[in-house]
Amino acid sequence: MSLLPYASLAHRRKGFRVTGDVVLLYDTDHTNAATVSITSGIDSTYGEYIFRFYAVNPATDDVAFEIQFNASGESGYNETLTTTMFRPYHTEADGSGLGYIAASDQAQTTNSQGLNFSLGNGADECCAGELHLFNPASTTYVKHFYSRVSTYGSGAGATDFFVAGYINTTAAITDVQFKMASGNFDGTIKMWGVK
Repeated sequence: MSLLPYASLAHRRKGFRVTGDVVLLYDTDHTNAATVSITSGIDSTYGEYIFRFYAVNPATDDVAFEIQFNASGESGYNETLTTTMFRPYHTEADGSGLGYIAASDQAQTTNSQGLNFSLGNGADECCAGELHLFNPASTTYVKHFYSRVSTYGSGAGATDFFVAGYINTTAAITDVQFKMASGNFDGTIKMWGVK
């Protein structure tokens, strides 16, 4: 039995047929990519899109894995974002903490949003996680999203990053771009549509 995004559990409870309600739309392994842009398949067919990324390893040490969006007909991946981030962490040296990360949130800026930070580039260092984008085809409301990313950081520890926010436009969102704050990366990115 294949593992579908855990969001499908809620659909099971409601009596939906999981195989018909969660549809894999994009599944690509990337090597030494500067950016990964998904420019098709995001439309009114689905009310939610789930992006998952696996074994994302940067070429540059101590960087953030980032995301940005394009509205319909736009380019440049510079939509206006308002976001928040918090993280719990535990290092191999037994340091730990939990906190809001003010330096990684946004208040009406067009920067890319970091889904984590301090990602290590060692052979055994990487991140994995998912991002949920809701109702991107709406032309009435802003578009909400949230992510959770598990990271083996450059400081030799485990960090669980949580980001949430909205894209402040009523135009439909049609494109999503993943990249590192600096340098290229390897990894697998998948996208599902959820009815």
